[in-house]
Amino acid sequence: MAPIETFAAMLALASSARAAPFVPQWTASQWTTTVYSEPTPTPSPYAISHHNVTSHGPYTGPPATTTGALSTSVIASSIPPAPPAPQIVNYPADGKLHGDQPLPFTPSGGIGTNGSVPMYKVASDFDYQSLALALYHEWIELDLFHWGLATFSDEEFDAYGINAEDRFLLQHMADQEIGHASVIANMLGPNAPKQCTYNYPVSNVAEYIDFNQKLTRWAEAGVYGFLGHLNSGPAATMLLQSITVEARQQLIFRQFGGQFPMPEWHTPGIPQSWAWTLLAPYISSCPYNQTRLVWQNFPALYILNQPNPARINGSAAWNETTGGYANSLSTAGIPADQLCANASTPGMDCPAAVSNNRSLPLSYPGRQVFLKWDAPGRLVGPNNSYVTSTNVAQPRFAAWLSQLNVTYTPLLNVSAQDRTAYTIQPDVSTWKGDPAVNGTMFMALTDVDLFVTPYNVSLINPHVAALAVYQAG
Repeated sequence: MAPIETFAAMLALASSARAAPFVPQWTASQWTTTVYSEPTPTPSPYAISHHNVTSHGPYTGPPATTTGALSTSVIASSIPPAPPAPQIVNYPADGKLHGDQPLPFTPSGGIGTNGSVPMYKVASDFDYQSLALALYHEWIELDLFHWGLATFSDEEFDAYGINAEDRFLLQHMADQEIGHASVIANMLGPNAPKQCTYNYPVSNVAEYIDFNQKLTRWAEAGVYGFLGHLNSGPAATMLLQSITVEARQQLIFRQFGGQFPMPEWHTPGIPQSWAWTLLAPYISSCPYNQTRLVWQNFPALYILNQPNPARINGSAAWNETTGGYANSLSTAGIPADQLCANASTPGMDCPAAVSNNRSLPLSYPGRQVFLKWDAPGRLVGPNNSYVTSTNVAQPRFAAWLSQLNVTYTPLLNVSAQDRTAYTIQPDVSTWKGDPAVNGTMFMALTDVDLFVTPYNVSLINPHVAALAVYQAG
């Protein structure tokens, strides 16, 4: 039998010939032989070219000559609601078959099931901009995982409970990002975003691990938000097979940080503009003529009493973050006897472990959450070339996006001059016994309490004033 190209090799081949369809290079007659012979080793495709980024820190170069998101003519400021598709409303869902079967044991319906040859490439501006955003995330993760191993000593990792085998896992996760970046770049083509330089808000291992678990959460949630909307089903399938690994990376970083690995029953999806807003401040500069993105950058939301997983009592925190957007933890100024890494009592300690139960929750219903937010107009992102913006003059609600819910609570004691307020963490469940506000989740300030669901959550964007990650559990 002639050697068969690997699936990844076919993907690379399809990418290099952008206009040609993806066609397997074998015929039915090649499957008829019954003589066994040792298989010829199949050559593997080359991964995307990458390098170790040598420069880290905030952008210090000249002002950008091009600023703002990529844009053409904008048709409307928001999308009005419309009724659902009739075929979905009318389908009886009674467990019976309602159409002729295209094949034995195969029901009618489905998308991309008619035998047409799949094209593993983007099929619209929406696809391109969404996958380009995902590639920006893969590049920063590749660098961030390597950077931590190069920056902190073995002794520093060991002191935090992350041993040599754990560090090998971190190296392996960095290698996984090479494959993720290769898949997405092949589907995007020659103008796919390239590696950049980055600025990480961490100064020790505890802060590094927490920033990782927050970044991997919004990268994961950012893909879940658009995956079902892609025009290219084949591209969605390939991306899904990467993002499932990303989800496991997020779980690993929670375990490294001494947190319960997956307290939520459902992982939320967020709009692309949310993911880009959270990511862009940590990108310092990118190569000349780098592909620009269309997504909005919202102002930063600072959670002044953001729960701190490094504390024994994580909810007893005040100004213990490294800044807005990620609101990742800071250990600066916390007495040693209040750090759970130094505790030895079960329920109070937080060693790197498969699972930890904590006696004191990081947050709880009824907790006052104190907030401050930036005004729009700040330069952020690669080369300080993107500008934060919002349509909201005065926010009135906190939107808690977690699991399957977007729950609104009113902002209280609002100061328009200082841009401060507080709100109350809601007591709401997704299902009975499943607190909706849990895990590494998202908070936005809005001017209306717009009803949205997981599939149309991006409709909230015209009403967002500021955005942050909230560490509920």
